[in-house]
Amino acid sequence: MIVKKNLYPIYIILIVIFFSLQSCEKKKEVIRNTNYNSKLVDQYYKLANDYYDNSKYDSAFYYANKTKLIINPEKESKKYTIAMFILITSQQLQGDYSGAESSIVETLSFVDKSNNDRYKWKFYGMLASNYSYLHNYDDAIYYHKKALSFNVSKIKKLSDVLNIAYAYSKKGDFKKALEIYEPILKGQEIKTNKYYHSNLLNNIGYCYIKIGNPNAINYLNKSLEMNFNMDSTADDDYNLATNYHYLYKYYQAHAKKKAIKYADLYYQKATEYNNPDDRLQALGFLIKNSSGEELKKYSLTYVNINDSITVVRQKAKNYFAKLKYDSKKEKEENRKLKGGKELQQELEKNKNIVIVFIIVIIIIILGFVYYYLIEKNKKEKLKTAYNTEIRIAKKLHDELANDIYQTIAFAETQDLSTPNNAEKLLDSLDSIYTTTRNISRENNLIETGSLFSSNLKEMISGFDHHSINLMINGLDEIDWTSLENFKKITIYRVLQELLVNMKKHSQCSVVIVSFKKQENNLFINYFDNGIGINLDEKIKKNGLQNVESSIIAINGTITFDSKVSNGVKINMTIPI
Repeated sequence: MIVKKNLYPIYIILIVIFFSLQSCEKKKEVIRNTNYNSKLVDQYYKLANDYYDNSKYDSAFYYANKTKLIINPEKESKKYTIAMFILITSQQLQGDYSGAESSIVETLSFVDKSNNDRYKWKFYGMLASNYSYLHNYDDAIYYHKKALSFNVSKIKKLSDVLNIAYAYSKKGDFKKALEIYEPILKGQEIKTNKYYHSNLLNNIGYCYIKIGNPNAINYLNKSLEMNFNMDSTADDDYNLATNYHYLYKYYQAHAKKKAIKYADLYYQKATEYNNPDDRLQALGFLIKNSSGEELKKYSLTYVNINDSITVVRQKAKNYFAKLKYDSKKEKEENRKLKGGKELQQELEKNKNIVIVFIIVIIIIILGFVYYYLIEKNKKEKLKTAYNTEIRIAKKLHDELANDIYQTIAFAETQDLSTPNNAEKLLDSLDSIYTTTRNISRENNLIETGSLFSSNLKEMISGFDHHSINLMINGLDEIDWTSLENFKKITIYRVLQELLVNMKKHSQCSVVIVSFKKQENNLFINYFDNGIGINLDEKIKKNGLQNVESSIIAINGTITFDSKVSNGVKINMTIPI
């Protein structure tokens, strides 16, 4: 009873505060509507467009984000969608695909409410393309098909159809891609757009290569001829690079000199329009077909470009994230400041002592929340960021730097003209690429919503290798929405840790990860046929102790069954 008596005045204060806050929210809404600064919107909007046109994507992102924060989308929908297009494209061009996905979803929350099918088509198409960049071709196909449902021009719909076929080809379903490509080629509409026409011929030629159709070279040569006769643009440069890429694929099996010629042209064209991913792919082709000093030169160039991409894209992601955070914080502070001024004017006008007293209480409570909760949260975030930086730096030093040094030393001291040494060098480069990709994935945020299942599958599949047969059973049959988010994160990190250990230590050829739900439990079984582990000696060294602690922390159980030279089996049970 004493507790209830002490809390009673607080209930009264909270009720009064609630109605006062409701009043404040209305006042703030009036402020936003009456003080809308259209000149500032125009200024930021123009700067975003100017920087984007000059390929200065970091500055374009900055001002597009500034525009987004102050613009009224309902009043100026065209400017809003163009600003978001610039913002998203800047993120994609800098490799920040997860950030771009978040921005697209944010834009669609507004676009879906409008009646403008062109906006919907544009941003659903961008979402589909973003999934293609992430090699998630099933989702790319789904959203390109959704974009097809909108009332837009035939040429826009045609681009989606071509993108759907392209996604099927990237999945390896070349017959399905040709079922879409071939009827389009026979139609008249494709012939009115030379860019689409040449691209279609090239893609058909590539599919023919994959299914062994001897007409492949005719389509590839016709596409190349069309691109040579078109005016030079960025799109044409990209098409020419793709021509050279596919011609290399065609000749690599039976005409090595021609294959090397097109690999070199592919590299030159990719360098001209500054596409690092295409440059790396072309260098990979040249490395496979070179020896001696040329092999050494191409290998060192490959390592340098790959390192630069990793650093630049990580900096871009951090920069974009910081800009969004700082801008959001600035917007919230300005909103609070405006609301406080308007409220103060109202108080002075009415001279209402009760409202003054309520405001004082609100300020005290907000001050308490700010200093004890927000500041604490900021410190925890800074500490987490600091620990993450240390962990990344350690991985770069312990794993990546040593591998690069050893690869360079090997290239400098060994005769790379021998097939055995060349193969070893390629294996080292592949290991460096895999290590870099794993470091990036280990530090990504884990999406726990509708995409968790596909992201988990993609992470596990990423450890698949030509020397490792990796199988996943039952993952798609689990209803992941029944699991709390922290359990999903733990499962993701635990499996990631097991697979990293497998790649480093197990020397296995078969890996099986299976999922099964029974009653109120989720059973996850891991098996590999590697050399096994000695639990007494290695549990702390190979990270399995962290795995065990993580599973116990979510009230799960874990058992290790390992026999040296006879693989390892790990069974995990997690309550749902």
